[in-house]
Amino acid sequence: MESKIRYALVLSLLVPFAAVAQSAQEGEADRLQARLQAIDTNPDTAGTAAYERLQARQSLAALTAARSNQRAAALQIAQWRVETAELAARTEATRRELTQLERERSALIVEASRADAVRARQEAERLRIQAQIQAEEAARLRLAAEEEVTARQQAETVLQGVASGEAAKLRAARQRDAELRRREAELLKSLEQP
Repeated sequence: MESKIRYALVLSLLVPFAAVAQSAQEGEADRLQARLQAIDTNPDTAGTAAYERLQARQSLAALTAARSNQRAAALQIAQWRVETAELAARTEATRRELTQLERERSALIVEASRADAVRARQEAERLRIQAQIQAEEAARLRLAAEEEVTARQQAETVLQGVASGEAAKLRAARQRDAELRRREAELLKSLEQP
């Protein structure tokens, strides 16, 4: 009889501890449920880690249905599953953000390339116009030189028929011709240089 009293006394002492332990486990289950709910309600992670969240929900359901001697193990598994779901959700959300950043980066690179192409076309057009102006100037100078050569030839023809007094004028014209040729060569040379 005395052993039964001791047993009853031990049981009466253990029952409050078991109730406290069970209420602590239930509180932990509620916290785990709240963490899982936070993943579902967060717009960044709502559609992520579906499989891991399903496993976490199943482990929380198993925790609720577990017998008292299995609750500690079920609680540990539920904690692991919820942590795994949180980590997988954050990882997937980070990957999505990284993908979005890569798209934005690619778009910026394309835009920069387009801007570079526009600048290159503008520079090419400027250089084309400059080359055209130089070509027109060279053509004008060639025409002027040809006119001078023609005039010189005509002058030489006239001078050949003139008396010896006019020979001095002929020599002067030739000197002028040589000077013009030299200037023409210098001008053409300067135009050919970029």
